[in-house]
Amino acid sequence: MKEHYQATLAWLQQYPELHTLISLCLLVAGAWLANWVVKRILVRGLYRALRSTAVGQDKALADSHVVRRLANIVPALILASGIKVIPHLPEAVVTVVENVCSAFIILTIALAIGGVLNLVNLFYQRRPNAHLKPIKGYIQVVTIVIYAIATILMIATLIDRSPLILLSGLGAMAAVLMLIFQDTLLSLVASVQISSSDIVRVGDWVEMPQLNADGAVIDIALHTVKVQNWDKTITTVPTKRFISDPFKNWRGMQESGGRRIKRAIYLDQTSVRFLSPDEIARLQRFLLLGQYLSSKQSELLSWNAELADAAQEPANTRRVTNLGTFRAYVEHYLRQHPGINQDMTQMVRQLQPTADGLPLELYCFTNTVAWVPYEGYQSDIFDHLLAILPEFGLRVFQHPSGADMRELRPNLHAVARADSTAQLPG
Repeated sequence: MKEHYQATLAWLQQYPELHTLISLCLLVAGAWLANWVVKRILVRGLYRALRSTAVGQDKALADSHVVRRLANIVPALILASGIKVIPHLPEAVVTVVENVCSAFIILTIALAIGGVLNLVNLFYQRRPNAHLKPIKGYIQVVTIVIYAIATILMIATLIDRSPLILLSGLGAMAAVLMLIFQDTLLSLVASVQISSSDIVRVGDWVEMPQLNADGAVIDIALHTVKVQNWDKTITTVPTKRFISDPFKNWRGMQESGGRRIKRAIYLDQTSVRFLSPDEIARLQRFLLLGQYLSSKQSELLSWNAELADAAQEPANTRRVTNLGTFRAYVEHYLRQHPGINQDMTQMVRQLQPTADGLPLELYCFTNTVAWVPYEGYQSDIFDHLLAILPEFGLRVFQHPSGADMRELRPNLHAVARADSTAQLPG
């Protein structure tokens, strides 16, 4: 066998081109076989072994292709080592193949490290409190640094020069690089400040009217923060804008457990008056007003008794008004409402009168921060208050509409006919 091999080798040496071609074919076939063995046998065997563990059952590991990328190193190493023993090849060709294989190995390792970093970020995001301290921005910075180093090493390998020569030349290009990557640097600083100061988290409701962003934060990356608006559109905001621009974060409201109701009913000021004894007696039958009116009546009787003879003039006495009674009713109604948070501020107050009426404002908090229940509670409260206003002799102010004019027109016609009849001669 050995003699046959030596005879074949001696015969091939008589044909250098054929010897070189056959050797190259054998080298490529060996690299392909090694690649097939590693990927079809070793890698598959590794995945099957890992499936018995919790890590191997995770689909993210298979989707990352980290192991498969590392497996590409094997055929590259075979080509880089075997090219040296190919006979009759020019030295320049050997050098080029070695350099290309080495650059490919560096690229493969960099991509594999990038895949590992993505896996780290993915596994970290699965933690319950991951949204409090996102690390995606840091992962992207490390990935950029690794790719930058890999690029320098690949260029140095391809031109067959020391990477220190390239690094020494980067000093003169520092200003240019800072100009090119200024957004990245600013975003990096902003990401550090956002994370350290806990300004924004994934899941926060943020509002930036100047950028048409009003919704929940769904992703925080190095350069951008994605906000899903309530209409399901997505606004991409540069990370640095959360440091340089003002914005509203509703996280405090969500964590407090209560959402504020701050809305006013505009009352017709001409409907405000004192209540008669009969009206007081009727309103005293209201469950929410019985105790209030009894105590109020006792307070007013004591006050008016001290006036002696001056109490004969009604203008000198204190009396119950329909507006004050309605305000007390609203206060008691809010204290009894199941949707109002009783541990937070509650207030029913009058604001400054305007040409559109007297604002009676409700200031309170619901016991839920969910949007739909909050709107339901708020609507129910004002539905009830608007419907019960006539019981107190109060009217809501609103500008005249066409329906008002149609209701007024028959009365105007009747008045006009009465005037014309009165003017006719006896």
